[in-house]
Amino acid sequence: MVLKIKHFVVFVTFSFLYSCGEQQPNLQKIDAKQIVIDSSLATTESIETLVKPYRERIDRVLDSTLAYAPYPISKTDGELNTTAGNLMADIVLSEANPIFKSRTGHTIDLVLLNHGGIRSLISKGNVSSRTAFEVMPFENSIVVAELKGSSILKLASYLRDSGRPHPIAGLQLILDAKNEIQSISIQGKPLQKDKIYYVATSNYLVNGGDSMVFFEDALNITNTDYLIRNAMIDYFKKTDTLKPVVDNRFIKLD
Repeated sequence: MVLKIKHFVVFVTFSFLYSCGEQQPNLQKIDAKQIVIDSSLATTESIETLVKPYRERIDRVLDSTLAYAPYPISKTDGELNTTAGNLMADIVLSEANPIFKSRTGHTIDLVLLNHGGIRSLISKGNVSSRTAFEVMPFENSIVVAELKGSSILKLASYLRDSGRPHPIAGLQLILDAKNEIQSISIQGKPLQKDKIYYVATSNYLVNGGDSMVFFEDALNITNTDYLIRNAMIDYFKKTDTLKPVVDNRFIKLD
């Protein structure tokens, strides 16, 4: 999938009426015209000549192969967890954890991202920096929220009720046949209601995006100043083959 972004330029005309004597401008009217910037606009040869070497350099950097996907990695190939979601959450955990630990002395316990934040599948074949921009076109950074176990219960209920396979890592959530939460494990250990957990997420979600209001309970928030997209690129650079699978991190028993 090719990322397509439309840009708009708005030209605004201000009309002023000058009164005699004081020469004080009084705003009378504002006119605006919206111009869509897309492929229908004719190119200007002088501008094209100027931009060409920069575009070619950017394309070489963006399209340079970093890793390989032996099969499509999608956010729709599982009911409660998906290959794309699992990959994204695992990347945030592995790449942000060293940064967080160096700054705070603590380690990330779990990761929660949002299903809607994944904007493209990863097609079978070569994976590049452009892939990361297509999957994550937003400037979202990784932040870590300190939540008590009681707030993790709210997080688990949100995941159960959302109806979408939001990306998680470090957390295992098991539902019974009646859709009740049977167990919650973090880093392989049962949830403790009074324990403090360090939850990596995005700056968008920690501010209540996608109605994740449980982040309001955060005791502290640490911004790693690390874009999710950059974490993806760093991960791709050191991973020859991407092989995420739908697993048992979030399941429902029959």
